[in-house]
Amino acid sequence: MCGRSSLTKSEKELEKRFKASFYSEDLEKYNPLPNYNVAPTQVMPVITNNDTDHFLPMQWGLIPYWAKDKKIGYKMINARKETVLERSAYKSPMQKRRCLVPMDGYYEWKKNGKRKTPYRIKLNDQDLFAAAGLWEKWKSPSGELVFSFTILTQEPSEVIAHIHDRMPGILTAEQESAWLDMDIPASDALDIIQPYDSGAITCYPVSNRVGSVYENDAGLIDPVENDPTATQGELF
Repeated sequence: MCGRSSLTKSEKELEKRFKASFYSEDLEKYNPLPNYNVAPTQVMPVITNNDTDHFLPMQWGLIPYWAKDKKIGYKMINARKETVLERSAYKSPMQKRRCLVPMDGYYEWKKNGKRKTPYRIKLNDQDLFAAAGLWEKWKSPSGELVFSFTILTQEPSEVIAHIHDRMPGILTAEQESAWLDMDIPASDALDIIQPYDSGAITCYPVSNRVGSVYENDAGLIDPVENDPTATQGELF
């Protein structure tokens, strides 16, 4: 699964990379960049199929339109590529509401007995990249309107399989427009998601502080003492 990520680039860097802009009134609706420790329920910018020219602030953790309580979003931060069309919460979004979730890295924990070591995983060929996501609009019984998203996951690239058995559905820059193209049937769109090229991935252990949502500083993305089983490419 993908339960933590980072988005440390400025709004202008995001706009340049994705050729989309922020609505001025939306810049205050999500946690200000840089965010070194993006966690579920936080509001972050995404690009949807309905508005490919703008970033929209959405809560991480999809809330199905039929949900009675928005707390269900805590359990729906990820959707498995292999079963997404079998789940009632995801089938309609997969067919009608896809989005790009920008990030510049994500965190995963490697289990070694009772010990868990956090790793940061990033790309060498893209400073900013997008994961395939789905979005939803939910209205509470009291009339509150919440826009939310989930990140699709898949089997990992070989280079990071020793860390975890899942990874986000990271898209190449060329695949992003296809993912948002609703003329492409859902089953075909899922085929776009493939394990990323292992040669373009860097992973390295980071501070255990990343496990706390209250920690959010540049030190979280710094490598710490190497795990002998880790695989590293070029660091920054």
